[in-house]
Amino acid sequence: MKDKIRYIVIGYGWRADFYIRAAQMLPDLLEVTARVVRTKERAEMLEGAVTDLEEALKTKPDFAVLCVPRGAVGGYLERLANLGVPVLCETPPAESTEGLNSLWRLAQQKKMKIQVAEQYILWPLYAGILRLVEERIIGEVQMMMLSAVHGYHAMNLFRKIMGIGFENCRIHGESFQTGFIKTEDRAGFDYSGQMLHTQRELASLEFENGKTAIYDFIGEQYNSVIRTRRLNIQGVRGEINDFTVRFLNGQNEGAEGTIRRIDRGVLGNSGWYHLGMQFGERFIYKNPFPDVRMNDDEIAVAQCLVEMKRYLETGEEFSSLRDALQDTYLSFVMEKCVQERITMTTENQEWA
Repeated sequence: MKDKIRYIVIGYGWRADFYIRAAQMLPDLLEVTARVVRTKERAEMLEGAVTDLEEALKTKPDFAVLCVPRGAVGGYLERLANLGVPVLCETPPAESTEGLNSLWRLAQQKKMKIQVAEQYILWPLYAGILRLVEERIIGEVQMMMLSAVHGYHAMNLFRKIMGIGFENCRIHGESFQTGFIKTEDRAGFDYSGQMLHTQRELASLEFENGKTAIYDFIGEQYNSVIRTRRLNIQGVRGEINDFTVRFLNGQNEGAEGTIRRIDRGVLGNSGWYHLGMQFGERFIYKNPFPDVRMNDDEIAVAQCLVEMKRYLETGEEFSSLRDALQDTYLSFVMEKCVQERITMTTENQEWA
C-alpha cells in the first residue's frame, strides 16, 4: 500500500480516540484529515475538529470513520450514503432489530460502500486462534465457551471461530448478582478496595447445525485484573483452552502445545513492542505494525483501517455489514433472554 490511508473521524470519546491515536502512532501509513464533532465548544478544544460534515469532506478523505452513539448512527449513515462517502462504522450500527433491517435496506438502495469495525477477531490472540482453527488442528469446531467481550463482539467471535453463517439458533439466558473488588477502570488503577456489585450474564446458544456456544460475561471484567478472559473451543480432534492446545496427531495420539505471546523489549533495553503469537516452532500471527508500541486493541483498530482501504481498492470485504447486522441481531435477542431469563429462537431477517 503505497499511499497514506486518509480518513475523517466523526465522533468524540474513548473509542473515537483510538482512530486519532492510530494516525499518531503510524504517521507514515495513516492520516486523519479532519474530525467532526457535535458542538462548537468541543471543536475548539480539539485540533483539526469541525462541526460541519461537508467542510470535513473538503479534505478529500478515502473514507469516514463513524464513532457516534447508536441513536445517531442511522442519520449519519444516510447523509454519508447520499454523499457517496465510504464508511467504516463502529458497532453496533443500530438500536433495534427494526433499525438493523432499515439500515440494510438503505445500504442496498444506496449501494453503500460500508464495512464495520469489529476489531476483536484482529487481536493477536484471537487472530492466532482463528488460524489454528482454520488449519483444523482440533478438527471441526463443535462448541465454544467465551468470557471475554460483551454482546455483539462475542457473537462475532462465536460465528468467526465456529464457522457459523446465518443459521438461526435457540437462546436461553440467565442473570445473577455478583460482587468483587474494583481494581481498574478506563481512568487507571484503583487501590481503594471498593466493592463492585454487578450482574453476571449467562447464555447458551444452540444453532440449527448443532453447534453450541456458551456466553459468560461481567461488564467490569474489561477493566479487572481478577476477573479476566476465559476461552474454550472444542473440536472433534481436540480443544483450545486459553493458551493450551490439546489435539490428536496424525497417528491419533494425544498431543499438547502452547500458544505463546512474543513481545520484544521484555527483560531487555530495547523498545517494547508486540512481535506475534507462536505455536510450536512457528508464528501463527505476526504483528503487521512491528517496532511500534501499541496495545492489542490499538493494533486491531489500525488493522481495521488498513483493511478498509484494501476493501475500497479490491472490493474484498473483511467485516461486512451483513455479518455485523447478524452479530448485533443475535446480541439483541440474547440480551432480552438474559434480562428476562427466558428462551427464544431467532428468525431470518432481511439481510439473511
